[in-house]
Amino acid sequence: MARIAVIATGGKQYKVKEGETIKVEKLDLAAGEKVTFDTLLVAETDGSAVSVGTPSLGAKVSGEVLNTEKQDKVTVVKYKSKTRYKKTVGHRQLMTSVKILSIA
Repeated sequence: MARIAVIATGGKQYKVKEGETIKVEKLDLAAGEKVTFDTLLVAETDGSAVSVGTPSLGAKVSGEVLNTEKQDKVTVVKYKSKTRYKKTVGHRQLMTSVKILSIA
């Protein structure tokens, strides 16, 4: 039974442990639903043995969706000098909180 793993989802990689809560890019699942991450890149089983996938391992990480919420606003400003041009745009990315239940 693995205790620590590196998973890939939403174009990013996350180091996870069993029982830990992580925030990942938005998943199209409701709160309380189960999610399985198939792309397991690295797994540590007993503290010393590390399994590295090429590119991924056959193991899976399962978790439960807690909620989906927006991050803080990111403001982007375009500005051109001497032309009186200025444009401001804001964006709030949706993130999903997932509790890791097991790494197998």
